[in-house]
Amino acid sequence: MAKILCVLYDDPADGFPPAYARDAIPVIDHYPNGQTAPTPSAVDFTPGHLLGSVSGALGLRPFLEAAGHTLVVTSDKDGADSAFDRELADADVVISQPFWPAYLTAERIARAPRLKLAVTAGIGSDHVDLDAAIAHGVTVAEVTYSNSISVAEHVVMMILSLVRNYLPAHRVVLDGGWNIADAVARAYDLEGMDVGTVAAGRIGLAVLRRLAPFDVRLHYTDRHRLPESVERELNLTFHESAAAMVPHCDVVTVNAPLHPETEGLFDDALLGSMRRGSYLINTARARIADRDAVVRALESGRLAGYAGDVWYPQPAPADHPWRTMPHQGMTPHISGSTLSAQARYAAGTREILESWLAGTPIRDEYLIVDGGRLAGAGAHSYSTGT
Repeated sequence: MAKILCVLYDDPADGFPPAYARDAIPVIDHYPNGQTAPTPSAVDFTPGHLLGSVSGALGLRPFLEAAGHTLVVTSDKDGADSAFDRELADADVVISQPFWPAYLTAERIARAPRLKLAVTAGIGSDHVDLDAAIAHGVTVAEVTYSNSISVAEHVVMMILSLVRNYLPAHRVVLDGGWNIADAVARAYDLEGMDVGTVAAGRIGLAVLRRLAPFDVRLHYTDRHRLPESVERELNLTFHESAAAMVPHCDVVTVNAPLHPETEGLFDDALLGSMRRGSYLINTARARIADRDAVVRALESGRLAGYAGDVWYPQPAPADHPWRTMPHQGMTPHISGSTLSAQARYAAGTREILESWLAGTPIRDEYLIVDGGRLAGAGAHSYSTGT
């Protein structure tokens, strides 16, 4: 029997909702590229309910315990004597989320001799030391595409929020005022702007498709150039690098995984090459941007706004400068954890576990590391040397 250690964010402060805002969520059975949505043998949860917190347990408890496995769920993941560290020593499987990552470092992997599988309930496995996983024969998997569209929608929302100065205008209403001149002094139309994405994979391409109807000029850079037919369809301009692209853009959105080629990419030099008054949206990973360089760019006016929902570390400390820097629209890491997305990544996590427990292959598109090497989606998106 296996021991599965699951690290999830805390339950709602006031307890689970007695009723949900909606009675149901749309059924998504496939993604835009034709990939089927998760197909576990069954689910033991109600789609649209809160699954990503500790008590929700991703809907896994009945399935695992009925088969005799041990499921340990905790939110306590940091510090010298965290529940995560205590339970990791004899865990066979670790499940974590990007929104509340259990950082599976090389040191932690070395202290977990039984560990064979690390699952990301969602997408983005940079909280796992992939080189250490390769060295120790740990399979790393994530529920590819499960919340990509959720994040893409969040990106579009944040772009409009910044450009239209929505949050300060809403604050006027909350404060009982009617300060129209103040609210519109930083408000613009998105129409006619140049918008570029750093990476045009599942999320980046979905962002481009959703922005095309706004009559903007679209740009992208990616290690893998899109098919010519897609470039024609969306009237895309390709750039060889982020450095080549950002001087041509009014809005830049980051949709790349964190790896050695992207860590610290948006530093003082790159930010300084952007158009004055441009906007930067980062729902990818915080360390793709230099924390203090972003603050300086906002304070100097080089950036007109910054928004995102990714921080380092997560959760961010109360004194993190991104909480108080000007002209920002930061949220906690929620873009990929809507109730709709939770239903998909919970089902995908169960599908991965069913395959692993039965000794059958995990879907190739779910794999990040397998057999001592980058595999599946990981071979496409990541590079070693983390």
